[in-house]
Amino acid sequence: MEILYGLHPVEEALRSGSRQFDHVCVARERHDQRLQRLIDLSRENGVRLRFEPREELTRLAKTAGHQGVVAIVRTREFLEIEDLFEGPEPRLLLALDGIEDPQNLGALLRTADGAGVDGVLLTERRAAPLSPVAVKASAGAAEHVRIARVVNLVRALEELKERNIWCVGLDERGTANYDEYDFTSNTVVVLGREGDGLHDLVRRTCDHLLRIPMAGGVASLNVSAAGAVVLFEAARQRRGRVSAAATAKPHKEKKGLGS
Repeated sequence: MEILYGLHPVEEALRSGSRQFDHVCVARERHDQRLQRLIDLSRENGVRLRFEPREELTRLAKTAGHQGVVAIVRTREFLEIEDLFEGPEPRLLLALDGIEDPQNLGALLRTADGAGVDGVLLTERRAAPLSPVAVKASAGAAEHVRIARVVNLVRALEELKERNIWCVGLDERGTANYDEYDFTSNTVVVLGREGDGLHDLVRRTCDHLLRIPMAGGVASLNVSAAGAVVLFEAARQRRGRVSAAATAKPHKEKKGLGS
């Protein structure tokens, strides 16, 4: 069993059906419409409720930032990499190479959900786990994202390449700008560690290395901000392709770096 806390994470876990709930603890001291909606949703899903003093919720969550709700849930079961090959093409995947800050992990999962990413690859070791802190930082989006956990990211990327998925790493030493790349084919975007970026083997495994041009004095963005820039550019291109396919006559596809 593990803990979820915060209104959004608990509500989204209830809505998504991604977790098995034991019970939800609610602070006796809090009375408002947002919390009442969550109480009603718990009852609709047949989840047991306990009304406890706020201090007990703080003890369970190990933080006072629980917003008056803590859920006891079964540990999440992650997907296998093969599961990410299900569904229509073209696929957009996200691979995280050793992200250590749970706030960054949560922010990236929130971005992945918003940008329509089809699946996320996380490494089992030397990376932030999908902790209550990360889930809360994702505002509950982590409960909707399809996540596979892998032991060796290089091997996982090689397997993706065998499935005709282009591996695109984000690196300040990249040779092309991110908005020059054609994201409308099967693509996995690979983001590296805070500060150090991609591991050397991961960098060499990527088919292309892209960069975000910076106009100021700082060389790069925080990894979660950089991920948002690139993933929403990919989402923009894909929306444009769908719109064009729906309205235009058949035409030859554009060729980009990923073609």
